[in-house]
Amino acid sequence: MEKLREKNQYQGNPVGLPDNVAQDIARDLDRHLASSIVLFHQYHKHHWLVEGPQFRDLHLFFKENYSQVHEQFDAIAERMTALGLVPTCMLENMSRLAYLSQEPEGVLRIREALEMDLQAERSVITELRQTIRKANDFQDYATKSLLEGFLIKAEARADNIHHF
Repeated sequence: MEKLREKNQYQGNPVGLPDNVAQDIARDLDRHLASSIVLFHQYHKHHWLVEGPQFRDLHLFFKENYSQVHEQFDAIAERMTALGLVPTCMLENMSRLAYLSQEPEGVLRIREALEMDLQAERSVITELRQTIRKANDFQDYATKSLLEGFLIKAEARADNIHHF
């Protein structure tokens, strides 16, 4: 099968950023993409497996979270293509690239699941702040703005988890 463009083949970007800036920011975005997919699956797993007296509330809470994370990783991948790079798409490569680890298989007690979610959101928040700072320094204001929106949502998810 002939590929139109290899994953690491850069052909410039249509948004007018210097090539080194676009490539540097895209590497960070690829890590956010991979980690968002890990988080998406974690929330989805908790949605499927939640049990107990708060089942309905938590079931809907997890659905809202995985839906929000899905929208975010789609926007990250689209931003990467605007920067002239191809997002990582193979799951095995994503798991190596992600700064989040997949949690173990099986059903967790709800408190443990929520702790895992809070820990993951805190990692996302920390990493997003670093990339926002870098995007601002590089004058990539579109990526900065995009990630600031994600940061606000990640902080809200962490706050909601904390309240549970």
